[in-house]
Amino acid sequence: MSGPERAGTGGAEPPEREPSLEVAGLAYAYPDGHQALFGVDLTVPRGQRVALLGPNGAGKTTLVLHLNGILTPGAGTVRVAGTPVTEPHLRTVRQRVGVVFQDPDDQLFMPTVREDVAFGPANAGLRGAELAERVEEALTRVGMAEYADRAPHHLSFGQRRRVAVATVLSMRPEILVLDEPSSNLDPLARRELAEIVDALPVTVLMVTHDLPYALRLCPRSVVLDRGVIVADGDTGELLADHELMAAHRLELPWGFDPRAVPRSTA
Repeated sequence: MSGPERAGTGGAEPPEREPSLEVAGLAYAYPDGHQALFGVDLTVPRGQRVALLGPNGAGKTTLVLHLNGILTPGAGTVRVAGTPVTEPHLRTVRQRVGVVFQDPDDQLFMPTVREDVAFGPANAGLRGAELAERVEEALTRVGMAEYADRAPHHLSFGQRRRVAVATVLSMRPEILVLDEPSSNLDPLARRELAEIVDALPVTVLMVTHDLPYALRLCPRSVVLDRGVIVADGDTGELLADHELMAAHRLELPWGFDPRAVPRSTA
């Protein structure tokens, strides 16, 4: 199975039609010599939601760290909305790629929710009414506007995760990267977060071991193992491929049938 076709190379696309993400021939080795990625190619059109699946040590985190320039490719290129992820463009790229960490407490550090959500755009130069509008918009999208003046540590874990999402949305990113978004959430918080993500008008790359959650939110999935993409296609079809799942140490919950679950079409 294959992912979306890449655009032709006969000429540059208009900026509004550039894919959100283009990774071409990406390879990376850590200083100790461990080769984490081997020639990864991945294109994500604007507005698509894609799950990045694979066992521990597959290279998922290494790939994500290339999206905003934390790591520099040993070979290959990464482009976000047509902008190369290289030193001269890092400030722009980091505003376009918003990463929501697995633990929201790694992301929330200000005295109030409002100040946490305002931190990014204020650091980018926004002030006054425009800054207030960004904060209100982001908190409203995650259903946390009424908590704007609360201290983050007084919120539940699920509420803190939603605020962490809002801190990224306030930057109006091109790509929202979610790292294990469903971890440590109770069933209600898990459903609430899924509904929020489902309604967001942004490209989403979700790194997860939670395969039912991937099926719920991401029509497309990419399986990464040992530094290479081994499958790319419809999430339901990939999860129903028992040989593929077993070969790459992916396991569905007991009795879960991916073919029987209604899915998103975004």
